[in-house]
Amino acid sequence: MNAAQGRFLILSAGMGSGHHAVAAELTRRLEAGGGRTRTVDVLDLLPPGVGRGLSTFYRTVICHAPAVYAGLYAAFFRAGDGPRPGSAPLAALAERRLLELVGRLRPDVVVPVFHLAAQLTGRLRTRGALTVPSAVVVTDFAVHRQWLHPGNDTYLCLTPDLAGEVARAVGRPAVASGALVAPRFRGPAATVRDWRRRLGPPDRPPVLISTGAWGAGAGVAGTARLVASAGYRPVVLCGHNARLRREASRGAPEHAMGWVEDMPGLLSACRALVDNAAGQTALEAMAVGVPVVSFRTIPGHGREGSLRMAEHGFADYAPDAGALIRSLDALTRPGAARERRVEAASGLFSGEGVRPLEALLRTAGRSGAA
Repeated sequence: MNAAQGRFLILSAGMGSGHHAVAAELTRRLEAGGGRTRTVDVLDLLPPGVGRGLSTFYRTVICHAPAVYAGLYAAFFRAGDGPRPGSAPLAALAERRLLELVGRLRPDVVVPVFHLAAQLTGRLRTRGALTVPSAVVVTDFAVHRQWLHPGNDTYLCLTPDLAGEVARAVGRPAVASGALVAPRFRGPAATVRDWRRRLGPPDRPPVLISTGAWGAGAGVAGTARLVASAGYRPVVLCGHNARLRREASRGAPEHAMGWVEDMPGLLSACRALVDNAAGQTALEAMAVGVPVVSFRTIPGHGREGSLRMAEHGFADYAPDAGALIRSLDALTRPGAARERRVEAASGLFSGEGVRPLEALLRTAGRSGAA
C-alpha cells in the first residue's frame, strides 16, 4: 500500500486556528500524493455541549484569567513526580463516536494534531479497540505530557531534538517532520507591495504584533506603544477579539486589524513579528523569512514554547521591554544578526514532512486493515 491508496482521518480541534491550519496543510500534502483525507474536530466527538464548553472555558481563561490557566497547565500539562491529573476521563467521552466514525470511514491511519486527540487514540490503540495505526503530529515546541501516550504508533515533531525527547518519553518512534506550513508562506508574497502601501511610508519599519485567533495576551496596547516609541510602526493583529481591536485602535498603532486572510502578504511587508504564543503564526513568519521575537507570552505552553524556540535559535525571547527593543533593533535591519536568525529558522522546513505516514500505511496493509 502506498500514499496514493491511503485514507487518512485527521483529528483537529477548534482551539484557536493553529491546529486547523496544520490539518489543512496535512490534507494538502497527502492529497497531492493521491491520498484521501477527512478532517474532524475532536471536540465534536464529545457529548453535545461538552466540546463547546471546553473551548469557551479555555478561551476565557487564556484571554481573561491567565493566572488560572497557568495553574491548570502546571497541574495537568507539565511533567512532575507522583500521581498527576490528566485528560483520560475527557478522552473517554469521545471513544464511542470516534470508533463509529472509523467504522464508517475505514481510514488506514488516524492522525491527531491536538493533544486530547492523541490521548484518545493512544487509549484506544492500547486496548486494541482502534485497529489502524495512529500518528500524532505535535504542533507545539512545548511537548507537554498531554501530547504523550505510548499507545500511539509514531510521533511527528517540529525538530530532531523534540523527536528524541518524545521517543524517550513514550518508547515509540518519533521523527522530525518539520513545520507543516502552507507553501504560500515560503518567500515574499505577490501582494507585498499592496501591503506596504497600505501600512504607510517607509520612514518607520512596520512590526507585526500577533495575538492569535482569539486576540489573547496581556498588555497588547502597551506593547504597541512601546514599539511605536522606539521608532517602529506597530501593526496589531487582534484576531476575532473586537474588544481588543477597539482598545488597540485608541492607542499608538495606526493599524489595529481583525482577522486577516492574506497573512503571507502582511508578514512579507513587516520587518519582524512580536509573538506571544510560539504557535502557527510564528512558524508562518519564519517561513516567510521574518524574524520572531517572543514578548509578554501567554502562560503555559506559550511561555514554554517561546523559551524552547529561543533555545533552538529560531527566535529571540525578550523578558522585558528593553530586551524587546534591542532585539527589534538588531533584527529589523539588514545585517548578520537578521541573516543568522532567518537562516536558523529556515531549518524548520526541511524535515520529513508527511513521509513517515507511508510506513504506517504499509503496516496497515500487512495487518489487513482496510
